[in-house]
Amino acid sequence: MNATEPKIEELKQRLAEINDVRSAAAVLNWDQMTYMPPGGAEARGRQVATLEQIAHEKFTHPSIGRMLTELRSLERTFPADSDEAALIRIARRDYDRAVKVPPAFIAKFSAHQSATYEAWAKARPANDFAAVRPYLEKTLEYSRELANYFPGYDHIADPLIDFADFGMKAATVRALFAELRKELVPLVQAITAQPTADDTCLRQKFPEAQQLAFGCAVVKQLGYDFQRGRQDKTHHPFCTTFSLGDVRITTRVKEDNLGDALFSTIHEAGHAMYEQGIRRELEGTPLARGTSSGVHESQSRLWENLVGRGRGFWRYFYPKLQAAFPAQLGSVPLDMFYRAINKVERSLIRTDADEVTYNLHVMIRFDFELQLLEGKLAVRDLPEAWRERYKADLGIASPHDRDGVLQDVHWFGGQIGGSFQGYTLGNILSAQFYDAALRASPGIPDQIANGEFTTLHSWLQENIYQHGAKFTANEIVKRATGQPLTIEPYIRYLRTKYGELYKLG
Repeated sequence: MNATEPKIEELKQRLAEINDVRSAAAVLNWDQMTYMPPGGAEARGRQVATLEQIAHEKFTHPSIGRMLTELRSLERTFPADSDEAALIRIARRDYDRAVKVPPAFIAKFSAHQSATYEAWAKARPANDFAAVRPYLEKTLEYSRELANYFPGYDHIADPLIDFADFGMKAATVRALFAELRKELVPLVQAITAQPTADDTCLRQKFPEAQQLAFGCAVVKQLGYDFQRGRQDKTHHPFCTTFSLGDVRITTRVKEDNLGDALFSTIHEAGHAMYEQGIRRELEGTPLARGTSSGVHESQSRLWENLVGRGRGFWRYFYPKLQAAFPAQLGSVPLDMFYRAINKVERSLIRTDADEVTYNLHVMIRFDFELQLLEGKLAVRDLPEAWRERYKADLGIASPHDRDGVLQDVHWFGGQIGGSFQGYTLGNILSAQFYDAALRASPGIPDQIANGEFTTLHSWLQENIYQHGAKFTANEIVKRATGQPLTIEPYIRYLRTKYGELYKLG
């Protein structure tokens, strides 16, 4: 036996214990966002904070540091691409990051996030930004404090972006967004100059129970394993992982909008299939997670948009949807339905946005995050800045904060900074990964039109899912597609699909 292996096993055991504590906190968070009665909010914040502090203290204990230092000197005894070498490398990176943040800060920020989420859940439907503003100001203060535990940055957002998308910086994201914006703005202008698609077929009365049943049947066929997962309702859909055998998704249902629950279910199932696909040997270690927010988002957007909004997908599923809702859709032709679910319009809500305008919503939020962290924008001025930016970029502005600054949960349940860039990175990568899958198996579109998803799911499993966080995002992209991140497949996909739909010549 390699003399290093007992030390690796000891490290795995210690990390598994820490993971168990964090998983318990995740269960409490899931409960808070699904079924917990409002009266439990104060205690829940304290409970989650306690667990997060315990996990942080256990992970940053000097004995873990000594183990990792010793193992790093022995890392070369393993092949560079082995699980063992990756575990040492990723655990060390996480440790070096974690020891810079005091446990007391972790506890107070966690408790604040729980309290802020509860305040937001009440403030949004009441259109009451004033009620949540003090919480958001404190979140900004804590977000800056967190960033400042990592001095030497070029921009204060850099450490926060790096947490979610390792190796990315504000300047990198800005440059990528500027390149993408040059392509998207003319496309949006060309499409919105055309007659808009009729989506009234989606805005009828669709009973909740039937919507949920249909969505679950769809994602089960895509490959989401209900023996290792479940779906529940929440204010803002999310996916959470307690273990590789328990990966849960949530959705929200609007009975007057068929697309909301359906596409959020497919979206979250994309996240969940990634986590369910991680090799079980990595369970309990820092490798048993997605490698970055961008790669994670690429999987939800690939299944939601490139597959779930594709014509071939609905050649198979539309008759089943008509059978589920005969009164509403029985006389609606497939082509009308397909155009409705791919309607492009200037809109207020990011999660409801079409593929072409979606990234403009993300760019607005990313820019605001940077301005808030830089001190160039005050929280009190955020609602008006939001309206002005939407008017300038999308030609539309809501008079209500609930459809403006209050619409996204991220700042009200997390931090400010690093929250949004992953969505656009994911959109770009979704097309790049799908393009690579088609090169490997050109028959995938025909299979999708016949309700067969195994080949695509297997390609993603082999090239992305199984590795978890073993490789960085850049390494995964290069290994899976043969090239670094590029916007070309994404722009080609949008131009082809929407050029046909809107007859752009």
